[in-house]
Amino acid sequence: MLLRLARQHYKFKHYPCYEIKMNTEDLGNSKILNLLFKPAGLMMESRLRQWLMNPVKTLQGADIQPGQTVLEVGCGTGFFTIPAAELIGDNGCLVAMDPLSDYTKRVSKKVRAAGLENVRVVKRDALDTGLDASSIDKVLLFGVLPFPFLPLNRLLPEMHRIMKTEGTLAVWLFPVSGCVPKSILQSGLFTFISKQNGVYNYRRCSINHNKLLLQGFGCQHLC
Repeated sequence: MLLRLARQHYKFKHYPCYEIKMNTEDLGNSKILNLLFKPAGLMMESRLRQWLMNPVKTLQGADIQPGQTVLEVGCGTGFFTIPAAELIGDNGCLVAMDPLSDYTKRVSKKVRAAGLENVRVVKRDALDTGLDASSIDKVLLFGVLPFPFLPLNRLLPEMHRIMKTEGTLAVWLFPVSGCVPKSILQSGLFTFISKQNGVYNYRRCSINHNKLLLQGFGCQHLC
């Protein structure tokens, strides 16, 4: 009976699912991957990117409010981290998360240099954040989708778990995002609110199904 309800609740088209099986701890500590991502880190910090994409203006599209607890998934070298921390203020908390050790070290240095005390830099995989349930007001997925190491069929249930009842998901996508916006809606976990400054905003849906149903059914075909 529960299985039937879950399948009915999560009806949507089947999109191709990509997922690379790899131990995320190994991923974050891999010297080869950290080396490969160094050029990307330089591009993230370039003045050209600052000119082409104002991080403050983009973050304004996510409607971050002072005092919120915000999770930034895939913080990279901190392009959005510092301005996001300034937006939430001293009474808020920003959890900047990335699996790559090189990136988290860079962000930690930036946070210390800026004298910010409302940022917690975490080297961890977003598929298993380790955060408490219903502890996050807003999740930022900026420039991390689509990405093979973050399959939506596993990422969205985890984001749903850690978000508060009225929590929101803010997504800024690469131009080749494909079916990502539609897949987020078809998961049944989030409803669309608005699109501002290129940022898709979604509200968390209240799902009363068993946790196993949430994680095991309906999301397995998300891309």
